[in-house]
Amino acid sequence: QVQLVESGGGLVQAGGSLRLSCAASGLSFSSYAMGWFRQAPGKEREFVAGIIKSGSSSLYGDSMKGRFTISRDNAKNTVYLQMNSLEPEDTAVYYCAADRRLHQIVIVSPESWGQGTQVTVSS
Repeated sequence: QVQLVESGGGLVQAGGSLRLSCAASGLSFSSYAMGWFRQAPGKEREFVAGIIKSGSSSLYGDSMKGRFTISRDNAKNTVYLQMNSLEPEDTAVYYCAADRRLHQIVIVSPESWGQGTQVTVSS
């Protein structure tokens, strides 16, 4: 059974930074693309970032480019999301996602996702 456990969320002031982590188990981690999506109250799920199996290439949602960085450590079965220059509009629950295909993460239809971690950015 695939388990994705997010951590690192919290309350931060605008302009601040947070680093999210996602520990994966129950899957062959290096065979999966990984990523993050978010959902704010009353809004649809939104693609945040995705990274291919090797970690050599990544994609970002338009509003995250230049501020967020996704990375992975295949030895630790963990994916990270470094978020800088946070804005109140980034407030949402952030979910870790896993799929054999990065495309499925980009369209926010992954095989598996975690329970989410709350990120709140105050103005």
